[in-house]
Amino acid sequence: MNRFFRDTLILSLLMLGVACGSKSDEAQEAPQEAPRHILYGIDATDYRLEQGEVESGETLGKILNRYGVSAVEIDRLDREASDIWPLRNIRAGHRYTAFIHEDSLHSSHLDYLAYERNTSQYVVFGFHNHEGERDSVSITLGEREFTLKRQKRSAVIESSLWQAMVDGDMPYSLAAEVEDIYQWTISFFSVQKGDSFTVIYDEKLIDTVSVGIGRIWGVKFSHYGKDYYAIPFRQNKRVEYWEADGQSLRKQLLKAPLKYSRISSKFSYSRLHPVHKVRRPHTGVDFAAPKGTPVVSVADGVVIFKGWGGGGGNTLKIKHAGGYTTGYLHLNGFAKGIKQGTHVSQGQLIGYVGSTGTSTGPHLDYRVWKGKTPIDPLKIPQEPSEPIKEENKAAFEYVKAKVMAELDGEVSEEERLTLRDTVAFDAAKPTVPAQSEPQPDQE
Repeated sequence: MNRFFRDTLILSLLMLGVACGSKSDEAQEAPQEAPRHILYGIDATDYRLEQGEVESGETLGKILNRYGVSAVEIDRLDREASDIWPLRNIRAGHRYTAFIHEDSLHSSHLDYLAYERNTSQYVVFGFHNHEGERDSVSITLGEREFTLKRQKRSAVIESSLWQAMVDGDMPYSLAAEVEDIYQWTISFFSVQKGDSFTVIYDEKLIDTVSVGIGRIWGVKFSHYGKDYYAIPFRQNKRVEYWEADGQSLRKQLLKAPLKYSRISSKFSYSRLHPVHKVRRPHTGVDFAAPKGTPVVSVADGVVIFKGWGGGGGNTLKIKHAGGYTTGYLHLNGFAKGIKQGTHVSQGQLIGYVGSTGTSTGPHLDYRVWKGKTPIDPLKIPQEPSEPIKEENKAAFEYVKAKVMAELDGEVSEEERLTLRDTVAFDAAKPTVPAQSEPQPDQE
């Protein structure tokens, strides 16, 4: 054979073999699996979905019955769910999704029903088959995944902190969080027009819907011309908020023991009594609030009196460190477990606003004594809790510098404190002077 034709034939055969091999390899490759549709933690790809909304007066049993779930199965589900999420908790206006499959005879069967408890939480009721018989149920609580978006918002107060946040389209929960941070330092019922704030926080979003807030990274609150910073820092195994000078925002006593609407009467040694119409001492502060408003202890302490206080109605007295005693009068009732000798923590629920005793309406008469001497609760010297420890000061200064820079101006993403997840601070150790080992910012 001519050498040229021989070489050409060999080359052609080799190319044919490569082509055949490629096709064979392609044939052996597993086909790519189609993407699955996951909804409420369920692979919904092969289900027919029906969505609805709970109507006024409608029960879950009635909804399930429409999908062919028997009374026996509903009763079984009711018993199983009682300790997890009782069926009676469903509310009109909430949405639900039914997961339906068809058997070989084209009969429809409900396998799952997902009920939306709120914008982020849901419960899934499952109905399961074993050897062709529906013989078990399941109840699963779940939460939709959310994303975190860093926000920095500022506002000037015209009437109240809450209204400023509403006007600024900020989450309602943000106002409550800011109040909690400053509850030892600022009375938010005494804020004045022109006070202002800047707050950095993570907003939780599901799709584009706000469902709450995550970590608050810092606050600057200007009140009566003074700037009050809130710097988050971890000490003693928990994250608290600190003033710029390293003093804790947490004080020995809360500013007030409740969320009140107004101060109806102040501390005085000559007040005209609203019932008896004579002047007599009123060595406390009356906080007007709706009946049933929760009342908390302003500091750690021990209950030394619980009972009827004559004109003061239902009364509690609590002994605290530093020689302080606090009194809570005209209560509608006491919190569960509160009795003489009970140890209570700062912020713990102790009772509810009422109008017992000699009273013209629901309010809390709040009193404070230093030893046996009554003192004005609005003028108590606020002693801070433990400040930043000496060995933590360098790390605190590092954190403070980053937070204050972001509060007072624009910084790049690399220059601000970051969040690795929804709970803990960034665990990376900052660069600080070698003589002081920084504390990791983790909870």
